[in-house]
Amino acid sequence: MDKEILKKRTKALSIEIAHLVQSLPYNIINKNYSNQIIRCSSSVGANYRAACRAKSKADFINKLKIVEEELDESMFFLELLLEFNPDFKLTIIKSWKEANELLSIIVSSITTLRKVIESQS
Repeated sequence: MDKEILKKRTKALSIEIAHLVQSLPYNIINKNYSNQIIRCSSSVGANYRAACRAKSKADFINKLKIVEEELDESMFFLELLLEFNPDFKLTIIKSWKEANELLSIIVSSITTLRKVIESQS
């Protein structure tokens, strides 16, 4: 997949989740989970952009591993938010599915790059 498309999709995910957080009712649970999900979801896009500026294939893989972790964390907090905000199920599931699709792309990219590096050594 084209890196510019992934940059746009990772940024869009961050924005989509931020809009979700803005619409949630204010309470102590939502406040804490929202703080966490805002940080990890925005890290997805920021770290993907950093990966695109990697100095080597190994550096690229290391940065993509961070993206993988941040996507997984975002999905976890979406699941927690869903547990306490069932009225937002459709919106939360939409974001979760996009995060899961991005995660699949990132994991596949990491696997492919590792095979390329192994075949060159």
